[in-house]
Amino acid sequence: MRAWQVTELGEPADVLKLVEVPDPVPGPGELLLRVAAAACNFPDILLCQGKYQVRPPLPFTPGLEVAGEVVAVGEGARGAVGDRVIAQTGQGGFADLVTVPAEDAWEWPDGMSAAQAAGMFVTYQTGYCALHHRANLRPGETLLVHAAAGGVGSAAVQLGKAAGATVIGTAGGAEKCEVARLLGADHVIDYSSEDLIGRVKEITGGRGADVIYDPVGGDIFDASRKVVAFEGRILVIGFVAGRFADAPTNHVLVKNYSVVGVHWGFYKHMAPHYYPKWQDALVELWRERKIDPLVGGELPLTEAPAALGRLASRNTVGKIALIP
Repeated sequence: MRAWQVTELGEPADVLKLVEVPDPVPGPGELLLRVAAAACNFPDILLCQGKYQVRPPLPFTPGLEVAGEVVAVGEGARGAVGDRVIAQTGQGGFADLVTVPAEDAWEWPDGMSAAQAAGMFVTYQTGYCALHHRANLRPGETLLVHAAAGGVGSAAVQLGKAAGATVIGTAGGAEKCEVARLLGADHVIDYSSEDLIGRVKEITGGRGADVIYDPVGGDIFDASRKVVAFEGRILVIGFVAGRFADAPTNHVLVKNYSVVGVHWGFYKHMAPHYYPKWQDALVELWRERKIDPLVGGELPLTEAPAALGRLASRNTVGKIALIP
């Protein structure tokens, strides 16, 4: 089978190599999937660079999540040949075939395309964990979502609206702002041409946002501190801006707000029982069409380096999927 491998750490375009490797065989408790689509995520870039929290031994194949069909079942594994599933792979998804623990495979929701299903798990689970479990977002509150047209942000906009919040989305440029509006954001701020701080204060009557969803970090986090409401919560999702911002404790104290870390992947080790609960809630929201995963592009598997390059440039909307 074909698989993208990283044999040395560096930029994806430099270190990713498409190679032929033996077909994997599922071990006890595992499923073998024929990949229908593999989603691209920012951690895939960090894995290639050696900058992610987890550093798999070389060589490895990136790809955190896939949608596919079960083609073989390991001893004792839950599942059957022919099942269509989505799966959290951790790594290995950028290939024709991948093995996954059966406990990390979930039903492919009816009506979802392969690209939508592949890109649903990480971003929507992260959003649900952040907004409901960590921030306790309540109906009527104001939610500010940064990078609202991206893969992570687009999920948060939809989940915020489904929870009954007033959603303010930020994005860079007219095209991305229009995407945020179509996703359901009540207000959209173009941070490339508007005063983000001034507009949030204007929209909220000076009160600020109750919950702020920040996958960007850097200057965006600095701005968020200035527009968070009394008893507000700033959710730290990621750092695609490349700079780890400071959270001065005197400012946190004076404004009486919380800075809340959201390392969704850590729940797999610390509290995995939450995953099924969150997934059931997400599938129900899909059935009610309150969420609709946004796919910004589908590229062939052979173009994985280019797909990750587009993701790194922050010029994408929604999720990018690779199709073998």
